[in-house]
Amino acid sequence: MTTTEELVARVNKILDDIGIDLSELFEDFDPVRLARTLSRNVSLLSDLQEELERRVGETAPPVRFTDKRSKDPHLQWIYRKKHNRALALERLRSAITAHKMALSILSANYTFRLGRREIPIEVVTKENAEKIKAVEKPVKLGRLEILPYLAYSGDVLRLLARESVDVRETFKFIKGKLREKGTVKTRSIRIEVEYFENNRLKKTRLDLPADADIETELKRRYGRRFRWRVLTFVKTKGILINNHYTVDNLALAYASLDPKGGAEKLGLDLFRYYFLTSSTERETLGIFPGIKLCIDCHYSILDLPFRREKDFKTGQGSIYVMRKCEMESQLAGKRKDITTIPNYLLGGVLLYGMSDYDEGKVAELLGIDEAELREAIKKFVISGLHKVLFSESEVQKFGKFMPKSETAKRFLDLLQG
Repeated sequence: MTTTEELVARVNKILDDIGIDLSELFEDFDPVRLARTLSRNVSLLSDLQEELERRVGETAPPVRFTDKRSKDPHLQWIYRKKHNRALALERLRSAITAHKMALSILSANYTFRLGRREIPIEVVTKENAEKIKAVEKPVKLGRLEILPYLAYSGDVLRLLARESVDVRETFKFIKGKLREKGTVKTRSIRIEVEYFENNRLKKTRLDLPADADIETELKRRYGRRFRWRVLTFVKTKGILINNHYTVDNLALAYASLDPKGGAEKLGLDLFRYYFLTSSTERETLGIFPGIKLCIDCHYSILDLPFRREKDFKTGQGSIYVMRKCEMESQLAGKRKDITTIPNYLLGGVLLYGMSDYDEGKVAELLGIDEAELREAIKKFVISGLHKVLFSESEVQKFGKFMPKSETAKRFLDLLQG
């Protein structure tokens, strides 16, 4: 059985080799070959992570050389061993995150087919790779161009040190944007209530909306004999991506891809991510591990794609995404009327209705086909849902997609009840 130090050395050697091998693989881009290599690496690294975590634990004590006692060479050697183990574990986790992001981006941009059958990317192996074909999807999520720049070896800082000053500055800028806490809002209040029921004192806890009239609500539920106290305020999480391995990989990849416009490209990809997918799809997509399924506060990175527009207002990108998330909840149970509209086109329809953009600008912004978007808007108008989701002034924007003949208008009125 190998010692922990031997396992750490093996982990570092494997990660170094992966960094070299994958850099050569991107010189001749082949989605099937890349998917097979990434899947194999994830399996190997996950096994190493499980074994290293079992030996090292989740956390390791920090290295300290402050007092006289810690200057003892034997203690320094112990501290250094623990520090190296912790670094190897962090490096492993960062590398696994990079691999999983790359696999998700490939899945979002390509359909893998074995004969006529569509297969998941994890099924691609050495044995069947030659029989599998990768077909590009018409609508893409993420950005294939960042794949060569992800930290597959887990060494984010070492890779960053090789880059120019511009790349390092953009890395810090993007990382600062992604770690931004936004505007934290109080969503609800958690309170503890003591009340009498059948002459017996009982105690319970409940959550009420932040703007609720607590006394009135409690009187309605428990009568007049009660007392209560606030336990805590339930607040929304302020960080857009709650995974620092994802943040480091994204900052490195986009900064290396485009030192001048990398932050803006990431902002656009995040914006498209929310508009081209449904909340259910976002639960399983791994393009941005740790990202919030929906947002309820302002993030300045979502403003970057719009800041050069003439009528730009601070918070514009976040407001669009927040409204889209609200509309998703409003559409729950009503999708049967628009089942023929895929999620990526529905996102375009909703952006068209809530913004001042025409269908051409919406299609360009989201990277979807303009003709398909027009057809989707027509179907959406026929369903009548535009009157449910949008204000009266916004409904007027859909007027040009309404039927023109009187017969068609009467039929539509009958159809919508």
